[in-house]
Amino acid sequence: MRSRAAFFLLLTAIFLRPETVLSEETTKTTKQIIEEEESWMKWLGGETVIVGASKYEQKISEAPASVSVITAKDIKRYGYRTLADILKSIRSFYVTYDRNYNFIGTRGFGPPGDYNTRVLLLVDGHRINDDIYNQASIGTEFILDVDLIDKIEIVRGPSSSIYGTNAFFGVINVITKQAKDVGSPELSGEIFFIDNNYDAYKARGSYGHKFEKGLEMVLSASRYDSKGQRLYFKEFDQPPDMDGWVKGGDYDNNYSFFSKVAYQDFNLHAGFVSREKGVPTGAWDSLFGDIRTKTIDELGYIDLNYQHNFEKQIGLQARLYYDHYKYRGYYIYDYADPGNPPEPTLTRDTSWGEWLGCEVQVTEIVFEKHKITAGVEFQDHLRQDMLYKDPYDVFMDDKRTSTNFATYAQGEFRPTKDLLFNAGLRHDIYKTFGGTTNPRLAAIYNLFGKTTLKALFGTAFRTPNNYEFYYQDNGISQKGNPNLKPETINTYEAVIEQGIGDRLRATVSAFYYNTKDLIVQQVDPADNLYIYKNIGEVDASGAEIEMDGRWDILEGRFCYTYQDARDKETESVLQNSPRHMAKLNMSAQVIEKLSINPEIQFMSKRKTIGRDAGAYTIVNLTLLSQELVKRLALSASIYNLFNEKYGDPGAEGIHVMDLIQQDGRSFRLKLTYSF
Repeated sequence: MRSRAAFFLLLTAIFLRPETVLSEETTKTTKQIIEEEESWMKWLGGETVIVGASKYEQKISEAPASVSVITAKDIKRYGYRTLADILKSIRSFYVTYDRNYNFIGTRGFGPPGDYNTRVLLLVDGHRINDDIYNQASIGTEFILDVDLIDKIEIVRGPSSSIYGTNAFFGVINVITKQAKDVGSPELSGEIFFIDNNYDAYKARGSYGHKFEKGLEMVLSASRYDSKGQRLYFKEFDQPPDMDGWVKGGDYDNNYSFFSKVAYQDFNLHAGFVSREKGVPTGAWDSLFGDIRTKTIDELGYIDLNYQHNFEKQIGLQARLYYDHYKYRGYYIYDYADPGNPPEPTLTRDTSWGEWLGCEVQVTEIVFEKHKITAGVEFQDHLRQDMLYKDPYDVFMDDKRTSTNFATYAQGEFRPTKDLLFNAGLRHDIYKTFGGTTNPRLAAIYNLFGKTTLKALFGTAFRTPNNYEFYYQDNGISQKGNPNLKPETINTYEAVIEQGIGDRLRATVSAFYYNTKDLIVQQVDPADNLYIYKNIGEVDASGAEIEMDGRWDILEGRFCYTYQDARDKETESVLQNSPRHMAKLNMSAQVIEKLSINPEIQFMSKRKTIGRDAGAYTIVNLTLLSQELVKRLALSASIYNLFNEKYGDPGAEGIHVMDLIQQDGRSFRLKLTYSF
C-alpha cells in the first residue's frame, strides 16, 4: 500500500505548480535570481561542457551520445553517500546490492552477480576497472569520497571506438574538484543509524590551495566504519543449529586518500582505498553466520597527465600511469582436515594486479570547423596473480602477465552550421585473444534553436577477464576456459533534446541493441564444474524520457524508462531486468540557505532465480542547510522514508536465497566545518 501511495505521489508531483508548494515568503534577492536564470539559460542553450564522450571538451548537445550530468550541488542536495546512490537516480540505470558489492544495471541488462564489467568507470579520465575482474567498484570500495566530486558525466551507449574494452553499455567519468572548489581546510563528520541496531560513522578532512606561479594542490583523506545491521534470511532458518539471523556479519569499513597537484599544463593525481566488508549471506556455500567470512578490496593509482594547446589549433594530451589492485576473500567452510579436530576451515582467495600504461592523443582543427583526433594507448600488465588455498592445500596458484595496444581516430565534421557528423574507429590488440575493431557513428542536427536531433550507431566489446579465462580450484567447483573470445554489442539510438520555454528541458530517446557471445557461467555436465562460455545473446529495446525544470526557488528532474531485454534463444525476459523505472528529484528552498529535497524512485518487478522480486517505491528526504551557523553546514537525511520492505535478486551459484534483504528506514546526520 505504501508502495502504491508513493508511486502515485511521484506521478502527481510532476504536475504540481510551484506556487502551490512555496509560500511568498521564500524569496531570493533579485541578483540571485538573475544570476541563476542566466546560468540556467546557458545550460538550456546546450552550453554544458563535457569531456567523457570524446576525450576532449565539447558541448553536451554535440556529444555523439545521450549524456547526463550530476553535479556536486546535486550530491549535496540529495544526501548521496556513495557512487552507487548517485547512479540509482540516473535515467536508465539501476543498482543491485548483495550485501557485499553493488552491481550496475542499465537498459534492462543487469545479471545478478555481474561485477560491472560492461561499464567503464573513469576518474578524471583515468580507468578505474581493475585488471583481474575488470570490475568497476561503485560502493564503499569506490576510490573517491563523493564530497570530492565536482561532476559526473554518464555517457550512454557503446564507446569502444574511443575507450576500448568495458565501454560496452556506457562510460561513467567522475571529475574531481579543483583547489578553488575545495578551498580552506574542511572537516566533515557523519553518523548513520537504522532501527536502533545499526550504527556507523564517517570522517573526512580536505584541503585545497592555489599557490603563486600557478601551482595548485588538493589533499583529502576519509574513514568509514560500520558495525552493520542484524539480518534475517529465511533460507537459513533451520533449527536447532541456525535461526536465520546474522549478528555482526554485515560490517563495512574503509579508508581512502586522494591528492591532486596541478602546475601549468601538468596534472598529477593519485588515489588509494582499502575496504573490509563482512559477507553475511553464506555466499559461495560458506558457513552461514560466521563473521570471519569477509572480503578486502584495495585499489590505488598514480597518474601524470600533460595537456597543451599549440598554435594552429593543435592540442596534445599525454598520460602515464601506474595502478595497483589487491583482493582478499576469506571464506569459512564446515569441513576439516581428517587428522585435526572438526573445526571450521578458513579458505583464502587472493588476487593481485599491477599494471603500467601510457596514452598519447593529438587533436587538430582543420578548415576552421572540422576536428580530427588520433591516439595510441598501451598497457603492460606486470602482475595478474590468483591464489586459492586453505591451511592444508593450495588449490590454485596462477601467475600471469599480458599486454594490450590500441590505436584510434575520430573525426567531427560540420558541413553546415546546424549539421554535425561524428565518426570514430579504434583497433585493439590483446595478447590473450588477438585483435578487434569497433566504430561509432553519429549524425547531430540542430533543427531549431532549442531542438537537437541525434542518430547514433556504435559497436563495442568486452574482453574476457583473467578470472573468466583462468580461475580454477582444482576440481572443487570451477574451472577456467582460455578459449573465450570477446563479447560484442551493436547499438542503435535516436535522441531528441528539446528546450521548452525558458525553464524546461526534455530529452527523449529510443534504443535497440543486440549482444552476441555473452560470457555466461554454466555447469559442464562432463564434470559438474562451473565454467564460463560464450553462449549468451540478448536483444533489447526501450525508450526513455527525462525532464529538467526550474521555477525560481524550485528545481526538479523527472525520468521514466521502459525497457524490454530478452534472451535471444528462449525469448524470455532477463533476470533482474525491470520493465519500468520512474524517478523524481525535487529541491525547494524554504528560506535562504535552507532547502528540502525529496527523491522518489520506482522500480517494477524483476525476475529472480525462482520467483519475482516485487515492485517497490523508495522515498528519500534530505534537509540541507548551507550555513547552519558561520562556516558550519548541516545535512540531515532519511532514506526509505516509508520503510518499504524489498529485496534485490541473488546470483545463481553464489547465493542460496532468491532475494537479498535491503535496508529499511535509515537516518544520516552530517556536519561540515570550513576553516
